Amino acid sequence: MPRLRILNVVSECVPFAKTGGLADVAGALPIALAARGHDVRTVMPRYRIAKKHPAKRLPISLGVPVGGGEVWGGVWEARLGESTSRVYLLEHDELYDRSGIYNDSNGDYRDNLARFTFLSRGALRLASVLGFIPDVVHVHDWPTCLVPVYMKTLDARSPIGGAASILTIHNMGYQGWFDKNELSQTGLGWDVFHHRALESYDRLNLLKGGINFSTLLSTVSPRYAQEIQTSEGGHGLEGSLRERGDDVIGILNGIDDEIWNPATDRHLPAHFDADDLQGKAFCKAELQREMGLPVRPDVPIIGLISRLVHQKGIDIFAGALGTLLQRDVQVVVLGSGEGWAEDLFTRLGHSTDRFRAYIGMNDALAHRIEAGSDLFVMPSRYEPCGLNQLYSQRYGTLPIVRAVGGLDDTVEHMATGFKFLDLSADVLADTVLEAAWIYREHPEHFRSMQRRAMKKPFGWDYASRQYEAMYRLAISRHRGER
Repeated sequence: MPRLRILNVVSECVPFAKTGGLADVAGALPIALAARGHDVRTVMPRYRIAKKHPAKRLPISLGVPVGGGEVWGGVWEARLGESTSRVYLLEHDELYDRSGIYNDSNGDYRDNLARFTFLSRGALRLASVLGFIPDVVHVHDWPTCLVPVYMKTLDARSPIGGAASILTIHNMGYQGWFDKNELSQTGLGWDVFHHRALESYDRLNLLKGGINFSTLLSTVSPRYAQEIQTSEGGHGLEGSLRERGDDVIGILNGIDDEIWNPATDRHLPAHFDADDLQGKAFCKAELQREMGLPVRPDVPIIGLISRLVHQKGIDIFAGALGTLLQRDVQVVVLGSGEGWAEDLFTRLGHSTDRFRAYIGMNDALAHRIEAGSDLFVMPSRYEPCGLNQLYSQRYGTLPIVRAVGGLDDTVEHMATGFKFLDLSADVLADTVLEAAWIYREHPEHFRSMQRRAMKKPFGWDYASRQYEAMYRLAISRHRGER
């Protein structure tokens, strides 16, 4: 098969900037594709946090139309890990040299449309300047949804307008809403302000534009591809997605199985694998010591690593704690988010020897919680893919998940974890206690579940093959071949 030229346009990418799973995909997928021989170039903003990472400035001054004028910026180049995949970081300090990526403590940045117009048009301009004409352009979520719109409008007659485009939807809950009077920021005319383009409820909706203008659409799990076409999961755009139902493809995310490998993980006090779990027992004891919990091998540790927000079902988890903490279990939480949750978990950590919380994010501790816990809870209202249930299975920590989205796709009930459907604190508590009972009363069955979970393949090799097939399908569709 011929080598593909792929332009990847993203608002965040590991290791340069991250707020969620999008960044993990943006950082891992190009490496896997490059290993398969493809030429993958990524374009993203050079945020303040991205300046901490090595990069070289290119002798390029990039002029990008934004609003009624032209905004000039610089370009920096880096590599993703040890791969051949290049990352170009667009520099414009007035737009990107800030404490946050999309927002700060005062809310969303008011000039986000200008910021991501610069990224979207700048990525296409940069590709032309570099002489890199892609076969397919891959964009992710609302911040880069203007790219396929430009490819079919303002750049339709340029060489890059001949490329296919793919939009991956990581989370339908974030759509990029703006006042219609800001349309001039994009350089687009009122001819795209209608319900089959960018208009939604008399406002601009960038995600809707991406849905309407991309050659193909993908999501990060097969189940989520179905859910977003329903009134419950579509967040108001289910109609547009149903119209394109044949073009919506679900591909499960992979994980970096070198970083997330209990046999080699540099963050762990001991290593282990599916054939020898002694190191996991040591990791459990060390986690109990680190978190100030009684060191007891007989009590199950229930872990949770999450943004403490409504989508993740944190209120459901909090409601279940009243029942769980009356039983002989230990609970460890790592995360940050809504103030009430942070306050509650902090108070609980000081009032019982069965609960501890670390408010904030700590990557090393996240690895140790995955390794040292026996069970891991994810009671999400919706979950496009999810990564922690994959990490948990890799580390022999059986996940307890709500059967939605990628959680339902990746966990087999009573085989590699536990699933529940009703979104209630009582049902969650009952499922956790059932898992804890199996841990105590049927240890051999629990161990067999651990081993089965740990032997599942979760790396990016398989996922990258699926993305490659989707790219080739998009190219064929764009050319009218099928």
